[in-house]
Amino acid sequence: MFGMGFSEIMIILVIGIIFLGPEKLPEAMVKIAKFFNMFKKTINEAKESIDQELKIEELKKEALEYKRKLHETTQSVKHSVYMDEFEEIKNSTTGVSDLLNSNVEEAVDAAKESGKDTKKEKPSKKKKKEKDIEIKKAEYNEKITQEDDNV
Repeated sequence: MFGMGFSEIMIILVIGIIFLGPEKLPEAMVKIAKFFNMFKKTINEAKESIDQELKIEELKKEALEYKRKLHETTQSVKHSVYMDEFEEIKNSTTGVSDLLNSNVEEAVDAAKESGKDTKKEKPSKKKKKEKDIEIKKAEYNEKITQEDDNV
């Protein structure tokens, strides 16, 4: 006990009997034992409290790491979704531009057939055609975004 041998314990008992007497010695030993038990319990509680605080710190670090990974994954998913949407928009606008180009070519061919010279067309008519084309593009893009929102 506490690194003491049998002879050292006997010396302490003899000194205790001399100072306290045989009547008070058992009571004093009980008090000393209670003190050691209380001291041991307090140290164990402090140790458990420190261990619990360390575990809480570890859990906080782990939670922050999971939060960071979740954020990175979310950003990655958003990026891939936006790239997919961008590709869809690009493909749909390519179709629109092809359609508009074919419509313009048809209009030019029709104008040539009717004997009109497209080079001598007034600038205001060209601007009006360009505005009409831009309006059709805008309407088509709006239609696509409405369909995407509905999906």
